[in-house]
Amino acid sequence: MTSPQDANVARAAKLDTATLSDALDKLGIAGQCYKIKPRDGGFRMAGRAWTLLYGPSGKPSGTVGDYIDDVPPGSVIVLDNGGRENATVWGDILTEIAHRRGIAGTVIDGICRDTHLCTSLGYPVFSKDHWMRTGKDRVQVEATGVPVNIGDARVAPGDILKGDADGVIVIPKEHEEEVLKVAESIEEAEERIRQAVRGGMRLDEARKQMKYHQLQTREGA
Repeated sequence: MTSPQDANVARAAKLDTATLSDALDKLGIAGQCYKIKPRDGGFRMAGRAWTLLYGPSGKPSGTVGDYIDDVPPGSVIVLDNGGRENATVWGDILTEIAHRRGIAGTVIDGICRDTHLCTSLGYPVFSKDHWMRTGKDRVQVEATGVPVNIGDARVAPGDILKGDADGVIVIPKEHEEEVLKVAESIEEAEERIRQAVRGGMRLDEARKQMKYHQLQTREGA
């Protein structure tokens, strides 16, 4: 039997990040991961967050992490590298193993490397950018399974992440039912607008009938 949580991941997978972003705005929830982008425009992912926090390397240096075999299939690996763009924490070996193990994707507040493999395999990686310099002896694992920051959005273990060509959003566990319900209503209204316009109705009239301008307005505003 599918759990309600798993069902919510499936619901999120059917929605675009733009629609989910509008739902987050309506509810006053900051869940848009600023400037976190797919390494390939065709990447799409949805899953629950498995989190890891990095910090500057100590002396002696700590490890960048050999955690991959402990991540449950279907999870999204969420790596908080403090937005660093001078050293990567993800490359081809991790991509190969994650792809083989059925991980849903990887999200990095920072950069990755070896992008050729993730694009050729179709394994979704979302990050600020990509560059080749290793994080070894530059950063180290501080903690796993803790709340982290991704593009100015808080991500806690088990939160739903959805990524597509427009970027990544996070849906907090405590609000996921409400966010998904609002996003689905927005998507339904927008589809009705498209159908009305295709049938010859003026856009302004279609938007008025479907109360389009109220769809993203923050509740209580």
